Amino acid sequence: MSAARFDVRVLGAADVAVLRELLAMFGAAFDDVATYTALQPNDAYLHQLLAGPGFVAVVARTPQGQVIGGLAGYVLPKFEQARSEFYIYDLAVSAARRRQGVATACIKLLQQLAAERGIYAIFVQADHGDDPAIALYTQLGVREDVLHFDIAPAAPSL
Repeated sequence: MSAARFDVRVLGAADVAVLRELLAMFGAAFDDVATYTALQPNDAYLHQLLAGPGFVAVVARTPQGQVIGGLAGYVLPKFEQARSEFYIYDLAVSAARRRQGVATACIKLLQQLAAERGIYAIFVQADHGDDPAIALYTQLGVREDVLHFDIAPAAPSL
């Protein structure tokens, strides 16, 4: 998908370097650079992730190749029916490029990919107070008010 100001595409197995650029952009956009850059997996891990059917990354880049936005998420095969859902885990746009249709273009491309793969639903969560994200997702989907819980794994047994 193209626009005069940026191109949007799904990353493939050969795009490890671009995925690293997306991770750096996420770190800057979320003001959490250490989480996204300090302990990145090796190239083989990222290559395998990009090559597999369970992970998708969509990236928006300027004509010069600078990553300005993107999303990453997971295909979740369901057990009650032979179908899948897609969870957008991270979506961000660099501060200077917000409100220019970048996030919408990424989601629109994901919608096309989901249709091609037979994925029946895409879902994403937004934090209370993140009004720009809530406005974007409201334009594109149906809001459900749910509670989210983080449950820590059990401590290792000795």
